[in-house]
Amino acid sequence: MAAPDHRIAVQNPSRSRRVPEAARIERWARHALGPVGGRGAVRLAEVTVRFVSRTEAIALNERFRARDYAPNVLSFPYESGPGTVNGDIAICPAIVAREAHAQGKSFEDHLAHLVVHGVLHLRGYDHVEDRDAARMERLESRLVVGLGLADPWAAERPPRATIKAGPYSSSA
Repeated sequence: MAAPDHRIAVQNPSRSRRVPEAARIERWARHALGPVGGRGAVRLAEVTVRFVSRTEAIALNERFRARDYAPNVLSFPYESGPGTVNGDIAICPAIVAREAHAQGKSFEDHLAHLVVHGVLHLRGYDHVEDRDAARMERLESRLVVGLGLADPWAAERPPRATIKAGPYSSSA
């Protein structure tokens, strides 16, 4: 089988100094293009990750989603087929920084999560329905932890209950 052909472009017209080097962002995106959720690895991909100002984020959100605020990430998938992903991801570093601070996360961990999140959208995953959201969150956790970073959803999950056997048993 031929090696995957993943063309990842990173643009930073926002000039944010918080954004890590392009090679790190490309690695995160490539990782999310690998096998996940029962789907095989993407063979062909053309993805642009663009870091935008708050003003550009608002303009994109208004134009494409009819919403008047700056989101953390937007994904724009283009025509794709089996094993192929094409699209753009717009990320607002100012919003990422604000959210990371509020959530007690590092900027880089939160940014990696949002790159993975954006790529999953390009791959056809969404979080409109609760069931799909839960699935997407599990995939994001697996991918981000696979990058050696903290689980982005760990704080949102209740601790697992421990079931202890008691001295009695109940029967119906």
